[in-house]
Amino acid sequence: MKEVFVLMQEQSITPRPKGHHLSEIERGQIAAWHIEGCSARQIAIRLGVCHQTVNNELKRGRVTQVKRVNNQKHYFEIYSPEAAQNRYEIKRQNCGRPLKFSQVTAFLAYFDDKFCHEGWSPDAAVSYARKHRLFKPAKMVCTKTLYNYIDAQLLEIRNLDLLEKTKRRTTQHHSHQHQRLLGRSIEERPKRVETRHEFGHFEIDTVIGKRAGSESVLLTFTERKTRYEIVRLVEGKDAESVAYAMQNITAEFGDVMRTVTADNGTEFTTLTAALEGIAETYYAHPYSSAERATNEVHNRILRRYFPKGQSLDLATPSLVRQAESRLNHLPRRLLKFCTPAEVFRKELARARKGRAA
Repeated sequence: MKEVFVLMQEQSITPRPKGHHLSEIERGQIAAWHIEGCSARQIAIRLGVCHQTVNNELKRGRVTQVKRVNNQKHYFEIYSPEAAQNRYEIKRQNCGRPLKFSQVTAFLAYFDDKFCHEGWSPDAAVSYARKHRLFKPAKMVCTKTLYNYIDAQLLEIRNLDLLEKTKRRTTQHHSHQHQRLLGRSIEERPKRVETRHEFGHFEIDTVIGKRAGSESVLLTFTERKTRYEIVRLVEGKDAESVAYAMQNITAEFGDVMRTVTADNGTEFTTLTAALEGIAETYYAHPYSSAERATNEVHNRILRRYFPKGQSLDLATPSLVRQAESRLNHLPRRLLKFCTPAEVFRKELARARKGRAA
């Protein structure tokens, strides 16, 4: 009767997925059945594995024991599930492709320098090095591997140091009624601006340090197609200071400006008048920073150099120019890892050449 039950049990076992490793519990079962005198094939049927798997397992867990009989030592071998599990775990730790870490130290030093001193992302550092062939393929790693090194804390850089690594929050849309726009709505802006195929469309905003009314602020002016960022230090977050800064910007780039999109901050109340005859001005909906996403992303990167809560009265035009240069010389994936400065120069020359013709 027992043999019939075992046979039914053996035949009812469904083979498990290919490549599934033996567990610690299954090793205990192998030991019990082996003591009962079951063959490797019988054990294999019960577990739903190949008989060779059981043979290999019995060899892996083989240990030699000694027993003293009549003052004489007798040696014999048994299967130990504990020894088998321990050897399995050691081999699992040492399996797989060995780390390339020790072979790419020069590349990691290059990445550390670009990240710490120029604010480059891992993707920018890897792609720029690959594009300009700074290292042989065997002497550098891909972006995914570089992030793995950071996750494993093999580098001094940590996840907290990465600007975009933390989990992003889902955008929540709220209804805000009876909000007055300062000028023409973004809904009236030509649809071609959205495509980014045309050069000369800008987004504008201000970046504050401390929330103090008379403190200096940064005026940021971003070209949508090239992602080129113009940053100016202005005396205060008021319409007069912004208008004065805009005079300097339009004196340099006014000939290529087509549209400027702003938010509804009071500092932009005179923007339409300041840009009259130069560019068309449009205002985003209140509480809709996503409508000026390009500018907002650049402002977030700018915060690396001017953290929120730090007084901008301590900033100098030289520091601002340095931060502006770093932003514009950061390789971007969406620009095929060219820098905004490179693309902006080409587009600016093309636009001015077209106007001259």
